[in-house]
Amino acid sequence: MESKKQLSKLVLEDGSVFQGYSFGSKKAVTGEVVFNTGMVGYPESLTDPSYKVQILVLTYPLIGNYGVPGDEKEDGLLKYFESDKIQVQGLIIADYSKRYSHWNAEKSLAEWLQEYNIPAIYDIDTRGLTKKLRERGTMLGKIVYDKENISFEDPNERNLVAEVSIRTPIVYKKGKKRIVVVDCGTKNNIIRAFLRRNLTVIRVPWNYDFSKEEADGVVISNGPGDPRKCNETIENVQRALSKNIPILGICLGSQILGLAAGADTYKLKYGHRSQNQPCVEMGTKRCYITSQNHGYAVDSDTLPEDWREWFYNNNDKTNEGIIHISKPFFGTQFHPEASPGPDDTEFLFDMFLRTMK
Repeated sequence: MESKKQLSKLVLEDGSVFQGYSFGSKKAVTGEVVFNTGMVGYPESLTDPSYKVQILVLTYPLIGNYGVPGDEKEDGLLKYFESDKIQVQGLIIADYSKRYSHWNAEKSLAEWLQEYNIPAIYDIDTRGLTKKLRERGTMLGKIVYDKENISFEDPNERNLVAEVSIRTPIVYKKGKKRIVVVDCGTKNNIIRAFLRRNLTVIRVPWNYDFSKEEADGVVISNGPGDPRKCNETIENVQRALSKNIPILGICLGSQILGLAAGADTYKLKYGHRSQNQPCVEMGTKRCYITSQNHGYAVDSDTLPEDWREWFYNNNDKTNEGIIHISKPFFGTQFHPEASPGPDDTEFLFDMFLRTMK
């Protein structure tokens, strides 16, 4: 006999209330409410550190139908997840599939959420909720049960990167060439992409002075929150820029690279979170379909004279990449490593490798 459904509510800071049923942990939480329009990839999305303390709304109507894979590791990294735990603050969906079917599924989505004490609600009008977020912009929200009452909290007031970054360096040995990955909340697939290319990866904390490391290149990873909170990372990147070592920034890393170069960043109205964002390469007619997850962007108009806009978003014309006119420094706002999403732009990793001596 099916247990009694537990009512739960998502309350937005404008007073809007969306009521549904719990299928995760029964815990009251608050966070920034954002939406993702991807059709697949919820195990990867939920473990992406860029979603730290955000309440994630999935617009695809049916979620949970292929369950959750096991904790198999490869090269010291979880094979099917983007970090070692669920990072979202809460999950909001329309229809939850209790029965799942997939060749490597080991548990249901509900079991996985409860394991990590993450609240989740289904039977929500995600279409109406997403429309509100698009019109009003990203809002603070809270998941509550019964008569619980907690205050709204803006997570972007904190240094979220410091919360998700590793504490001590980790080395993944593969080949002779060595790169430093500054972990601002890096996705596992960024590291996998370089290991597949036979590179040794030195993964360091967000505030680590990597100038002491012997490396052929530096990668600044993705991560959550406001890039301007990462003062120590910005200062370390500024020192690296003066040494002409190849630098690649990904997502938040591109914003940090822009700030280190002297540009400015700003918060987008509701961000880009999906697997089909069209990005045009400047000076060409080539448009790439990209995977994205970010709420901030570089202001292209503030780039110094020796930098230029590399890509722009064909939906809203916001910046999607920056590049130096003569030195091996470049960043992309989208995720060339995908996971989830298309890997059409993974060639950027090869381009980065070619800049190394």
